[in-house]
Amino acid sequence: MAKKDYSQLANSILENVGGSANVASVTHCMTRLRFNLKDMSVAKDDTIKGLSSVLGVVRSGGQYQVVIGQTVNEVYDAVVSAGNLTTAAPVNENLDDKPKEKMTWKSVGNTILNKVAGSLTPLIPMLVAASMFKMLAAVTGPSMLNWFSANSDTYKLFTFVGDAGFYFFPIIIGYTSAKQFNTNRILAMFLGAILIDPNLINIVTAGKAFHVFGINMSLVNYSSTLVPIMLSVWVMSYIERFFNKHIVASLRTILSPTLTITVMLPLALCVLGPLGGFIGDGICKGILAFGNMGGIWAILGVAIIGALWEFLVLTGMHLVMISAMTLLFAQGGHDNFVTLGAVAASMAVAGMCLGASFRLKGEERSLALGYTVASIIGGVTEPGLYGVAIRYRRPFVGMMIGGFCGGLYAGIAHCVGYVMVPVANFLALSTYIGGNSANIINGIISGAVAFIVAAIATALLGVESKSKVKTEEAETTHADVSDVAHA
Repeated sequence: MAKKDYSQLANSILENVGGSANVASVTHCMTRLRFNLKDMSVAKDDTIKGLSSVLGVVRSGGQYQVVIGQTVNEVYDAVVSAGNLTTAAPVNENLDDKPKEKMTWKSVGNTILNKVAGSLTPLIPMLVAASMFKMLAAVTGPSMLNWFSANSDTYKLFTFVGDAGFYFFPIIIGYTSAKQFNTNRILAMFLGAILIDPNLINIVTAGKAFHVFGINMSLVNYSSTLVPIMLSVWVMSYIERFFNKHIVASLRTILSPTLTITVMLPLALCVLGPLGGFIGDGICKGILAFGNMGGIWAILGVAIIGALWEFLVLTGMHLVMISAMTLLFAQGGHDNFVTLGAVAASMAVAGMCLGASFRLKGEERSLALGYTVASIIGGVTEPGLYGVAIRYRRPFVGMMIGGFCGGLYAGIAHCVGYVMVPVANFLALSTYIGGNSANIINGIISGAVAFIVAAIATALLGVESKSKVKTEEAETTHADVSDVAHA
């Protein structure tokens, strides 16, 4: 089968975001192109949303996001090729060319969200693969099907491959965050490697005092952590630029990296690392404590996340929650709060699409059924969100009702997620594997409740007529979907 050519679409997207000269950098997640533009005001939302294969446009967290869907990899490659956006081009841009923004709490928050999202989004394929191997170890190992004993090579293989995806976070995030902070990526990876060097871990395990250039070092194990390396790379970016600016070219190659790491050793090991660990632990303990509160508040908390998760997706704020989830699984190994609502919400999207298909006819019904399959099998919810929930309005309410009920059941049953599965298809229910059988059964039931309730609620609520939707869209001049309510 011939491979579809996306060059025309790529050229159109680039043209309407202000050309490649306006692109500071571009990456993508599982469904979206994520542009960091030098000037966001020149991007033409309405024109881009009208392009074939584009599902929507979202401005969030300082990024310009073009929703593509399952073919985002191919479109991304075409965009990079069409704009000649090589690896070096976006990173080595002249930062002084960016328009200066007034410092406000909102701009600071957007910047932080943008950097966190840019650092974590490239990790998603690795997290999917690592989580799948952890799930295989749990399902086929002695705790469930017992196909492999704890001493079998296959079980050990699944275990260490799954663990590796989380253990080496400091190195991997060192690379991705270096791209965001415009600093040397290999040097950032080296800094991450220092944080999890076996000798350092042995020092921490021994529990004896250790000093870095005479400064007392906090005994912290940085394996499977995110915040310490992100803070360290951020500070390192300024230190490296300082040395590159003030060291003569003939000595820069040798002295700049050496002096940068020399300065970073006490900063990372004695200040930023412990601070980042404290922040990460605080976030994890806070979220888990909320889930452990018990009673009606904890249960309602999970249900509310289930109801509002896809709204967070539409606004891009779900990345904050995903960051928290990543911290929970990396540092604590489980999550009894955020994951429960997120999984229920994902199942509700598929149920909403199925329910909408009962009220639609012809091609629109076929599309809704296709979105159901794309969601429940392919794990891509955004075609359903934009093609059904946003387009027909009322199904959005049905989806929220389903997510609320699924999350409510998970909260009542005190479910716990043990595997981070950053996919939105039926495999997301595998997050409940790792505990007892009751946890697995109740987790699956919560997903079924979300799916069935969303389908029934959407079928009962119906859809707005096509003519009414078109009239409202004309009156609002195709307002951005992020204003209505965001991969």
